[in-house]
Amino acid sequence: MELAQNLYKLMKEHANEENRVPMENYMKNQFPFFGIKSPERKKLVSVFFKEAGVFKEPFSHQLVRELWSFPQREMQYAALDYCGKFIKKFAKEDITFFKELLISKSWWDTVDSIAPPIIGAIAMRFPETAEEYMEGWAVHENMWLRRTAILFQLKYKNNTDVERLYRYICLNADSKEFFIQKAIGWALREYSKTDPASVRKFIESTDLAKLSVREGSKYI
Repeated sequence: MELAQNLYKLMKEHANEENRVPMENYMKNQFPFFGIKSPERKKLVSVFFKEAGVFKEPFSHQLVRELWSFPQREMQYAALDYCGKFIKKFAKEDITFFKELLISKSWWDTVDSIAPPIIGAIAMRFPETAEEYMEGWAVHENMWLRRTAILFQLKYKNNTDVERLYRYICLNADSKEFFIQKAIGWALREYSKTDPASVRKFIESTDLAKLSVREGSKYI
């Protein structure tokens, strides 16, 4: 816990009250902030982790959990900055660990920093995880897991399992949740860069929320 506490102290020393309020407002006051904007935070965290030598050691689930436990949102961002350095080393079983993060202190900022870059990378390396995990997440009662199932292939381009993408969208097409409708539109918009005809046909033949259609149709 000492390393996490030391980073917390460093963040606290760089707290900016002028930035804090608008940053909290932007996140709908879901979480308290130190008021450290992304460029400064990333630099602080990068130097701190480098000096601590954490990237020379194996990935620490405990460190991430400790960072995640602090109330200030920048501490969760720091945890994700740390995770980002290990993306190519995660095992299939790490999906259950990231599920913990997805359903804890959940909001679009952390979920979207896990779903495509981390869950997507693990599922790309271990394709069986889509069947083992994403199938359940696509219909899970937790909205953020459903969003993750829709978005995990976001950067797959030609490697996208189109049948799975469209099926997960259809399973959630009647959702009234803004973040699900937005995720559907985002996933369709991104895949339309690869196969616009397929996305156009899917949108025309599927009963989707207006928000999803508007977002998904931007490039077609």
